Amino acid sequence: MKWWFGIALWQRVLGALFLGVIVGLAASNFYGMEAASGFLETYVKPVGDLFIRLIRMLIVPLILTTLVAGVVALGDPAKLGSIGLKTIALYFATTFFANVIGIIFGLVFRPGAGVDLGGADAVPVSTESQSLVDRLLTIVPENPVAALADGDVLAVIFFAVLLGVGILMAGKSGKMVGDLFTQAADVVLKVTHMVMEVAPFGVFALVSFTIAEQGLEALRAIAILIAAVYLGLFTHAVLVYGGIIRFVLNLPVMSFVRGMLDAIAVAYSTASSSATLPVTIANATENLGVKRSIAGSVLPLGATINMDGTALYLGILALFTAQAFGYELTFVNYVLIAFTAAIASIGAAGIPSAGLFLLAIVLQTFDVPPEQIAIVVGFILPVDRIMDMARTALNVTGDATVATVVAKWEGELDEDLFRHPADTPYTPKARPPEMADADRD
Repeated sequence: MKWWFGIALWQRVLGALFLGVIVGLAASNFYGMEAASGFLETYVKPVGDLFIRLIRMLIVPLILTTLVAGVVALGDPAKLGSIGLKTIALYFATTFFANVIGIIFGLVFRPGAGVDLGGADAVPVSTESQSLVDRLLTIVPENPVAALADGDVLAVIFFAVLLGVGILMAGKSGKMVGDLFTQAADVVLKVTHMVMEVAPFGVFALVSFTIAEQGLEALRAIAILIAAVYLGLFTHAVLVYGGIIRFVLNLPVMSFVRGMLDAIAVAYSTASSSATLPVTIANATENLGVKRSIAGSVLPLGATINMDGTALYLGILALFTAQAFGYELTFVNYVLIAFTAAIASIGAAGIPSAGLFLLAIVLQTFDVPPEQIAIVVGFILPVDRIMDMARTALNVTGDATVATVVAKWEGELDEDLFRHPADTPYTPKARPPEMADADRD
């Protein structure tokens, strides 16, 4: 098996993704979509489900251990406040640009013009939204153990930060606990490396089933919308993230891309930023040189509140709806769409298709009735996975970008490691000796 492990993980994942597309299309063409999807769902998709379960298994222990270890590594609680303010400001800034780009691409491509929604089955969508105060209160867990068991990411982050600060304030008496969490974080990252070896098989299973189930006919029905979303997401990645890395940090963009390829590939195939979090943390620390004190605090928060892809997507969908049903929008409407898309995206769960069901909040800004919202969701839902994969990849890229910026500003970025990421991130012996030394530091 040396030849298999000699191939970089991202190359194995990418190859599995393309092979999954080929197998899914071939199976649906030869045996019909229903028969092919039924067969793959029974015998192949469980491998993909297993991979996602393995990744999700790691989310809570990884957040808890790395975040506590990261806070302890800072050594000064005041520094945590500085990192938090910079992180949130950057996340909101990138989300603002995502909103603007989404609206621009919706106006330029006009994906809803001439679209017939008469054949779409309505999917009821709740128009109720949680108030800002209630949303903030849920961050504070009534029972930390229950929050860990339920996988409530924001509550776990809140508790982990408090626990880390408490360890620092305890001084010498808390050192043993701090060392325990630091060592536990190392162990969980090693487990992450083991789980990632399943990624190529999981990606193949998930993609082949998705393609066989949906086929190309479903894509042709809203090809312009899909094209607008993909081009909008790509433009945001190049202009905003690429611009930040190149012109704000003066670092090579391609080194960043190479370092994050594993996480981007997993995000694209799983369509879940939360499920990708273990890989994102591993890539940021081992390939980009982001110190654990930054990665452990910035990336879990980003997987929860930084949803640039969702914000951009909601803006395009709002214009799609207006164009399909003939609504005339004003400048005020565009401002409200951008604002509500940003707020709604912050509350989006990091799971597949979560963003689509937030559409009702945005469409309320120009009084779209529930019946029309249900029709739009029903029209888009069959192919939402195709667009969700791309916007999840953007979300993960944005998380890593912000983590890199904060690390650079805080003096917690190993620029030598960033500029020369290993060709095989999960094979330590492939690193040059100086890179291995940097890892140990």
